[in-house]
Amino acid sequence: MLTNTITDVLFHLWLQTFQPFKISPLKLKTGFKKLVQAYSSAGRYYHTLQHVHYVLVKVRYLQAYTQDLSLVEIAAWFHDVIYDSQAQDNEEKSANYASDLLNNLDIPNSCITTVQRLILNTKHHQADDFDSQVLLDADLAILAAEAVDYQEYANAIRQEYAWVSDDEYIKGRTKVLEKFLQRQRIYFTPLMYDKSEQLARANLQMEIKILNDIHV
Repeated sequence: MLTNTITDVLFHLWLQTFQPFKISPLKLKTGFKKLVQAYSSAGRYYHTLQHVHYVLVKVRYLQAYTQDLSLVEIAAWFHDVIYDSQAQDNEEKSANYASDLLNNLDIPNSCITTVQRLILNTKHHQADDFDSQVLLDADLAILAAEAVDYQEYANAIRQEYAWVSDDEYIKGRTKVLEKFLQRQRIYFTPLMYDKSEQLARANLQMEIKILNDIHV
């Protein structure tokens, strides 16, 4: 559950994100409450507002690479707003949710289209422009976390897939992790690649080893 302090911090960031658009405070407050409710739904252990906050911090860290920082931040707010570990269309539904709420905030259609594209690019972690690269690197920054934080992340993901048997989870999770390791590079931006690529790969390899040890 979010504490009031965290909610206050997030609301301040929410106001900052939309400052360039001159939206009424009442509309912004209403939109924020809807977002908090969505991210606080049952079954979430990793894909929460804490994750959104983490991604927003990383986006700011990488902002020198952005072409439109505000739109990348808006996409970060909405990229996991719809999340169901048993569904295959979370990104599409999140993009649609973003479109509806942003329309209510009177965000220009061209901006909404860009935000939707950024969100959809998180489905397969493929970047076709600099802003997508920043969002994806921020979203995957957790892979390069310190060991304790990475294990907490891995445990939270397992909780979100509690409906999957251990054998099936180990098989599926290992496949996901190996797919990242097979990529030429996990991170797109030079800063994340230089600072975090090797640690991310080490964490992924360690998780695979732990999963294999459990399987045995």
